[in-house]
Amino acid sequence: MAETAEINTPLDAEAAEQTEAGNYFVANYPPFSFWSPDYVGEVERVLDGPTPEDSNLGVYFHIPFCRKRCHFCYFRVYTDKNAAEINAYLEAGIREFERYSQKPYLAGRKPQFVYFGGGTPSYLSISQLQDLTSRMKDLFPWDETEEVAFEAEPGTLTEKKLEAIREIGITRLSLGIENFDDHILEVNGRAHRSKEAFRALGFAQTLGFDQVNIDLIAGMMDETEENWKRCVDTAIENEPDCVTIYQMEIPYNTTIYKEMKETGKVTAPVANWPTKRDWVDWAFNRFEEAGYTVNSAYTVVKNPDDVKFVYRDSLWEGSDLLSAGVASFGHFGGVHYQNQADVGPYMTALDNGEFPIFRAYATDPEERLIREFVLQLKLGQISVAYFQEKYGENVLEKFAAPLKYIESEGFLSVEGDTVKFNRQGLLQVDRLLHEFFLSHHRNARYT
Repeated sequence: MAETAEINTPLDAEAAEQTEAGNYFVANYPPFSFWSPDYVGEVERVLDGPTPEDSNLGVYFHIPFCRKRCHFCYFRVYTDKNAAEINAYLEAGIREFERYSQKPYLAGRKPQFVYFGGGTPSYLSISQLQDLTSRMKDLFPWDETEEVAFEAEPGTLTEKKLEAIREIGITRLSLGIENFDDHILEVNGRAHRSKEAFRALGFAQTLGFDQVNIDLIAGMMDETEENWKRCVDTAIENEPDCVTIYQMEIPYNTTIYKEMKETGKVTAPVANWPTKRDWVDWAFNRFEEAGYTVNSAYTVVKNPDDVKFVYRDSLWEGSDLLSAGVASFGHFGGVHYQNQADVGPYMTALDNGEFPIFRAYATDPEERLIREFVLQLKLGQISVAYFQEKYGENVLEKFAAPLKYIESEGFLSVEGDTVKFNRQGLLQVDRLLHEFFLSHHRNARYT
């Protein structure tokens, strides 16, 4: 197997300090820029094969509708669709699930987890949600599902809708609050305001969800240290089961980037990376003082014995993901795929009796090992024995050069069977993960 490339660039390079345009968050491996329509046939090859005996299955559905597009949003979303158009899209999604349910690789399999992402899943009406989930359960039953996660925008939630969301079987509700300051929310293009966030969170906590999560973003436009600390303290006062904290980045297809391009600016109008890392470090310490536990580069949980991220941990261990809906990402048996990125081609493909897949990538065993290694490092540590048993590889030997280098920079340590990031390493883990990429996959972080 090929080795990872030698490291030549200092990790504390000044160029990495400012927030410039591009995706820094490592969501998958190999990078999306290497995926191609040439691999689409590999997806159907796997689907026509036998059911695997040792792989969990997740089901994801992308609901791309929003009240308003946030200035930092880079997902495929629509803010101009009427009820009839939304119903047509949901009908197309069910047809896509039906096609998958008939494939030998998936037939009869029950999902370990289900995830509704967006866009804004809570934008749908109660009747739309009830019909969608009922029909999904007929195709891929939820009776053995460990987690059903659902993203929600506070301003779309009423008490009746929250009750309906709980009744259809959602176990993990994730509220995209981002900040509790109305000025920050407005400047960054969020549709909701703090009053709606408090109301939705308060009522959700009375309904018996297994987990209520809130999202926060450090370093948004116009945010100050004072505001950030007040935001964190407010979150702690409201006692969510878990909190996900992201550091603000500016991908290319965001409103903020478009304005940067028009005005010739290179640096984004948000906090720089050292500032964001400091703010998240302060937040992690504050949450720990309040009894929470940091369990990844982005998450704190109130009770680690009860609060689990089934979808995250399963995906990062290589489980299959049946992903439906426009622009969604999935993978079967080591073959990754992405659906058509616009609703027109997506629905046309389904009307023609085809899978709406736009591009794919067939990984080899080495790429699958690297994928699991870098994604699990986001948890803060990995087990050497896990990779030895699953892949027959000693990762301490395979990644000796990058591990030694990152350790010399003071970001991680090797302790027996464990490779462990310290706090400073965890706060910038997405930047460090590129050190483990194969040489030809490097320098693709902005694509």
